[in-house]
Amino acid sequence: MNLDVTVPLDSQAEAAKLVPTATEDSLPRRFADFATLGDALDYAATGRRGLNFHDARGNLVRPYPFSELRQDALHQAYRLIEAGVKPQDRIALIAETGAEFASLFFGVIYAGAWPVPLPLPTSFGGAQSYIDQLRVQLDSCDPSMLIYPPEIGAMCAEAARLSDVAGVDWSEFGSRSAAEVVLPKADTTDIAYLQYSSGSTRFPHGVAITHNALLNNLAAHSHGMQLVETDRCISWLPWYHDMGLVGCFLSIVANQVSTDYLKTEDFARRPLAWLDLISRNGGTTLSYSPTFGYDICARRMSSQTRASDRFDLSRWRVAGNGADMIRPDVMQSFVDAFADAGFKATAFLPSYGLAEATLAVSIMPPGEGIIVELVEETQLSGGSHRAGRPQRFRAIVNCGKPVRDMEVEIREEDGTPLPEKAIGKVWCRGPSVMVGYFRDAESTDACMKDGWLDTGDMGYISEGYVYIVGRAKDMIIVNGRNHWPQDIEWAVEQLPGFKQGDIAAFAITTPGGEETPAVLVQCRTSDEKERVRLRDEIRERVRSVTGMNCVIELVPPRTLPRTSSGKLSRAKARNLYLNGEIKPYDIAA
Repeated sequence: MNLDVTVPLDSQAEAAKLVPTATEDSLPRRFADFATLGDALDYAATGRRGLNFHDARGNLVRPYPFSELRQDALHQAYRLIEAGVKPQDRIALIAETGAEFASLFFGVIYAGAWPVPLPLPTSFGGAQSYIDQLRVQLDSCDPSMLIYPPEIGAMCAEAARLSDVAGVDWSEFGSRSAAEVVLPKADTTDIAYLQYSSGSTRFPHGVAITHNALLNNLAAHSHGMQLVETDRCISWLPWYHDMGLVGCFLSIVANQVSTDYLKTEDFARRPLAWLDLISRNGGTTLSYSPTFGYDICARRMSSQTRASDRFDLSRWRVAGNGADMIRPDVMQSFVDAFADAGFKATAFLPSYGLAEATLAVSIMPPGEGIIVELVEETQLSGGSHRAGRPQRFRAIVNCGKPVRDMEVEIREEDGTPLPEKAIGKVWCRGPSVMVGYFRDAESTDACMKDGWLDTGDMGYISEGYVYIVGRAKDMIIVNGRNHWPQDIEWAVEQLPGFKQGDIAAFAITTPGGEETPAVLVQCRTSDEKERVRLRDEIRERVRSVTGMNCVIELVPPRTLPRTSSGKLSRAKARNLYLNGEIKPYDIAA
């Protein structure tokens, strides 16, 4: 669903009249050293930089200087206060990439309330699924208003009605007049916003982030990426996910970086438009993507086409990678596809973070690229190598060093710190760690202790660098051995005809009461004999990784659920499968 927030231009000639905001500026750059997010926009608005929104083909449709954003945000704040909004009220906003959401987000900040970005509908699940998701998140954050794009007004209005929340489309809200009033003054320790993690649909956790925590992490971004005057950000990441919202919207305001945006749905249709935008950037480029974004672009390049005929990626200084497991094979494929267009492997900047730490926990120093360590599988599974058995290794990607002011520890299950290179739970502590989950003390206490946050991830530290192995809650434990679902999924992906996102591995309990891995695989063939052959081939491949006979189920394409950020949701896939909502093909034994 394409939700354009600007009137389409009639011609390329008319588009050419628009001038993007400046890359460089005489305004001295401040690295997010502000007391509040409102102060950050006040300062950025005195310069020439800003946001720039593009259509699906990468044509500029609206330059939006920070000065204009600030003026619009102040008017939004006056409208909110006129509507009865008070400090600490929650205002739910559908996070469509565009000027309306940007001005509303900062308008809520200026009004002293807490913006709560909520996702757009995905291409699967249908209207009722989206309404249900919104209802759960609305019930969790208890907002006084839900403001949404008119294009999806019917679904949003229904969710608001069912949750007894005032709903209004932002076109109508933006047309309201309101008198200028004195705005409340925020304190640096006040909560700035609530962020819902991408997978929080059934049991949502609203992460409460203060102004101080946010700005501390945003300063860490600028220092970690070593910002320079010629840097310009290019992004297609959704603003309802922490990497898009914090890393590519709030950070560029607080660090005064002009940014060019594609909508996420436009990237999904035309991923190479992202690289076209980077090619047209006259400065140096900062641009982030999860692994799957690089994968899509590499796959779209024809083996008959030279990337240099279309792209110039020589000025791509920081090619950030995060938000999912970083796959070195995918990164190499991207280099192979775009090296002749000037892309340098050293531009890759792996990182690790999560919403509960505002965003960044570790960032690779620029220029070091992708570094991997080979870890023997028995170390990952908590066992010891048996003599006579062939050794198997997995490549673990270096996710960089802890960002400024952040401490990272690896701990045993009981909290005992582990030495270097020992795999355990990843804990972090620093000024940017969340206050807690909104109105959920039990969940907060379960993951925080003495200022330390249990990230829920497994990893280790080697020579000061952080290596992430996987999610602790995703681990499949059978007969005392640990199996990472990523390893099983990756093994199946190596078979012809499958790709990342086609496979979901998780643990189930058999009718006999035993734990065993189940593997759901999206299958595109309708031939019964071919399905039998594929199932048997997959079973043998999984047995080679786990040493066990696993439950293999072939399911129709587009069956496996994803989070709002596009990542495979194993937990949801497991629940849907166990509840009978995912129906595998009926294949003869």
